[in-house]
Amino acid sequence: MFRKFTREEHISGKSQVKSSVQRGIRGSILDQYPGLEEEIDELLPKKEPLFVCKCANHISLVASGHNFVPLFFQVRDGPFVPTLRVLHQFPDLLPKYRVDRGAIRFVLSGANIMAPGLTSAGGAMDDVPADAVVVCAAPIRHSRTRAR
Repeated sequence: MFRKFTREEHISGKSQVKSSVQRGIRGSILDQYPGLEEEIDELLPKKEPLFVCKCANHISLVASGHNFVPLFFQVRDGPFVPTLRVLHQFPDLLPKYRVDRGAIRFVLSGANIMAPGLTSAGGAMDDVPADAVVVCAAPIRHSRTRAR
């Protein structure tokens, strides 16, 4: 169902950006995600090279460093969307939609998220504007202690 992303197969062009373009990318990321203001130097160091890669279907990938670590992607001129690596590093970066426990199995298999999975007792939604980027999260699992 899902194919692994490979540099050789999916990236058609890769270029290191000039410092002025790098400042522009940093600025637009900070405009979209103001919570990154303190950590932006850790995420996008000024002295590290920044690469913009062109992929299929008008997708641009922003990668940092000599190790080529993908950090954000952008479809056409839309918003920068963080990769899972960035979301694991900064879990409160995006608003969360928590999916009901009964629906999470289907969502992980690739199903669309429907309103009952978000509005039932196990679901939760943050207030966000239309067309905002959100994280779909699984319910928090608590460990059970056995009564003896």
